[in-house]
Amino acid sequence: MNNVPTPRTIALVTGGSRGIGRSIALHLARQGSDVMITYQHQQVQAAETLRQIEACGVRAAMLPLDLDATGSLETFAAAVRAQLQRWDASHVHQLVNNAGLHAPSAFGEIRGDDIDLLYRVHFKAPLLLTQLLAPQLADGGAIINISTSLTRHVAAGSLAYAAMKSALETATRYLALELGPRGIAVNSVAPGATETDFFGGAVRDDAAVNQYVAQHTAMGRTGRPDDIGMAVAHLLAGSNHWITGQRIEASGGMLL
Repeated sequence: MNNVPTPRTIALVTGGSRGIGRSIALHLARQGSDVMITYQHQQVQAAETLRQIEACGVRAAMLPLDLDATGSLETFAAAVRAQLQRWDASHVHQLVNNAGLHAPSAFGEIRGDDIDLLYRVHFKAPLLLTQLLAPQLADGGAIINISTSLTRHVAAGSLAYAAMKSALETATRYLALELGPRGIAVNSVAPGATETDFFGGAVRDDAAVNQYVAQHTAMGRTGRPDDIGMAVAHLLAGSNHWITGQRIEASGGMLL
């Protein structure tokens, strides 16, 4: 009889304190993964996510991360390694680059600082963070980059945001090629309009916006964080490992 214990799966979800990130973290925990989440300002909400993860019977940890301060990424990678040591582990098996922000601006009002911020948070930081964590990523593991349906359809005020997410989708395909020899699957998941704090909570809190989205979505409603959490967890299940280099939209058929 083989009494060697099966290694525990460890996930790292950036921006896991609330919304889509929290849902992703919880669905991975329900699949049996120990989960590290990151937060920037929402420490109280991150602690609540931590409590909910631990209630699933797995280990949880929360680490501060500011994607806008790309010079701090090496310090963060060291913190991840330290947390792995505390768990007597050596690798992260599931990396979800989810953390982000939106600075909506009409084309004529876009400032260089806005573009630089979105570039750092949505492209530069996820790419460099993945590079820094590559030695700790388990062979045969998986990476999900969270994108947006706005790379397929358009909405006023989202030009710079969508452009950076488009760049991240391109990077996803290249990472799939680069990391494929290690058996690491890399995909992007593109949520549609979802009831979160994004866009000032408009999809969730503004009845007119909610109705518009529902009327233009095949499923007849707006997205919810759990719709995205379930999609990401499904992709990260071991049975889907042959899927790599793909953009998977989870929008309920928005603006088909």
